[in-house]
Amino acid sequence: MATTTHQKLLIIDFGSQVSQLIARRLREAQIYCEIHPYHQVTEDFIRLDFQPQAIILSGGPESVTQPDCPLPPPAIYEMNIPILGICYGQQVMMQQLGGRVEQGHPREFGRAILTPADRHKANHDPLLTGLFEESEEIVWMSHGDRVTQLADGFEVVAQSCHAPMAAVADPVKKFYGLQFHPEVHHTVNGAQIIANFGRLAGFRGDWTMSSFHDRARVKLRREIGDAHVICGLSGGVDSVVTAALIHRALPGQLTCVFVDHGLLRENEVRDVASLYQKHFNIPLEVVDASQRFLNALQGVKEPEAKRKIIGKHFIDIFKQQAAKITGATHLAQGTLYPDVIESVSPSGGPSATIKSHHNVGGLPEQLGLQLVEPLRELFKDEVRKLGRELGLPRQFLQRHPFPGPGLAIRCPGEVTQEKMDILRKADTIFIDQIRKHGLYDDIWQAFATLLPVKSVGVMGDDRTYEFVCALRAVTSIDGMTADSFAFSHAFLSETASKIVNEVRGINRVLYDITSKPPGTIEWE
Repeated sequence: MATTTHQKLLIIDFGSQVSQLIARRLREAQIYCEIHPYHQVTEDFIRLDFQPQAIILSGGPESVTQPDCPLPPPAIYEMNIPILGICYGQQVMMQQLGGRVEQGHPREFGRAILTPADRHKANHDPLLTGLFEESEEIVWMSHGDRVTQLADGFEVVAQSCHAPMAAVADPVKKFYGLQFHPEVHHTVNGAQIIANFGRLAGFRGDWTMSSFHDRARVKLRREIGDAHVICGLSGGVDSVVTAALIHRALPGQLTCVFVDHGLLRENEVRDVASLYQKHFNIPLEVVDASQRFLNALQGVKEPEAKRKIIGKHFIDIFKQQAAKITGATHLAQGTLYPDVIESVSPSGGPSATIKSHHNVGGLPEQLGLQLVEPLRELFKDEVRKLGRELGLPRQFLQRHPFPGPGLAIRCPGEVTQEKMDILRKADTIFIDQIRKHGLYDDIWQAFATLLPVKSVGVMGDDRTYEFVCALRAVTSIDGMTADSFAFSHAFLSETASKIVNEVRGINRVLYDITSKPPGTIEWE
């Protein structure tokens, strides 16, 4: 059940891999929203629990022309609230309200040109306000089916070459359908369309970090009371903001635990402890468990198995630390919304699980601690905004993300002490180079990966047979999509030369230019 007192928008998810981008667009317009999978959205949930002010029906991989296709509760059309259907969502709306959907010939994927069916109507349509200042709009299509007959009350507002009903509207009921995807970056004015829908639905734009901060403190005090909390600290922005938020809400009730699992960057323990002790007056326990983790990972190559092993040992260590603290009943983690989406899909939805996260999925009952995840509904950029709201120093907030499993997932294949030592040195050189050239703040995340292959090389007059290192640097807003950073050839040449010359064990360096999607930011 949603606990927020904000105006709320419900996104009913039909399995689209970009449903979270709808949420991002809405958050940018300061509209609070939640994604819930269609099979968990009942009429009672909508009317009694969530009580949305508007609904968006997402895209999805299914076809409404097939039996047993995913559908929302028919009652949504009787609730007298605005509804926007996107791609599959548009087709579902038409099908349920009496229109017709058929397989498209040809199918339409990628860039498309949207033109108004009637320029006067398009200019006065509240969903498309601000569009068609030129004669056409660039949008992104991804569909095999298309609407061929409108439901009663709807009219065509815009069209594309292969989708004659690309944008439709019932202005009386405030029902809208789009065959294209306004949430993706490639739809040039997509953010405008999403913001327009929020305005026509009456949203005030009250989703701010200040209001979130106020609500979060109240919620923490209500849930935790006088109990003590331990917080798993990694040194990254998520865990630091989590700790600062809890400390502000519950001063004197927090102990942070920083686990050195032997999979950290060079000097990470020293740097994090120094920064933390300089800026916070919170007890900090540093646990050296490096040998324990390396032993547990010996011989393990499969990425998911590595993540689960690391997660289990984290939990075991937190259990041991909690036993030493009188009154410790809660464990705080810096879990974010993208972690939840990638691990289990939002609320167990129909979209595919990409990878598990060591801090998602609950706690074993024997731990005896209740989980506290105050950032669970935020994206990374929103966490940084909250950090600024809390007054945290810039050196905390601008650090590149670092995964909980650490270098283990930047070392495909078996993890060994030798590989960790090699990888740490290469990663340090790469980040130092980025800082030296003044590029650190232009990049969302950068790191080195040690590949499980060796290559032949020549150094001096000797033959070498050593590891291959792949460098990765991306730009992003929230980590859900990303593009490779466009380093100059001179930078890459200089960096590769330094790594090969200074890191014994590497004789070849590659640069990964894969975007997300289809890749992920991390290699595992």
